[in-house]
Amino acid sequence: MKKRIILTGTFIGMLAIIFGAFGAHLLKKYLTVEQLATFEIGVRYQMYHAFFLFFLSTRKELSKRVLKIIYNLAVAGVILFSGSLYLLATNNLTVFDFKVIVFATPIGGFLLILAWLTLFITILRKKS
Repeated sequence: MKKRIILTGTFIGMLAIIFGAFGAHLLKKYLTVEQLATFEIGVRYQMYHAFFLFFLSTRKELSKRVLKIIYNLAVAGVILFSGSLYLLATNNLTVFDFKVIVFATPIGGFLLILAWLTLFITILRKKS
């Protein structure tokens, strides 16, 4: 499980760098300042959670079950939160109207909050 978490964190981090460079160099010709800011929020939160996964992989006090729950919440949260922001920010560049998936952003954010909350409660309950 820890290897999977590290590999996922590495992959998510690599994609964040790629998307960040894509946004900064290629998309700025085609997107408004607000759209670029939205895209950047997706990149930022994706990178934050790549580091979160690395941190998660170092926690020895977490059971495999809890580790898997937090991992799944974080990965699903990144996909829904950052992924929906990427699609919504670039909506005017596509033929499909991604505004129909606007609900995915808050759901993804909620999943990210649940991942952090699960970690917090689990560590809080552990006896020293």
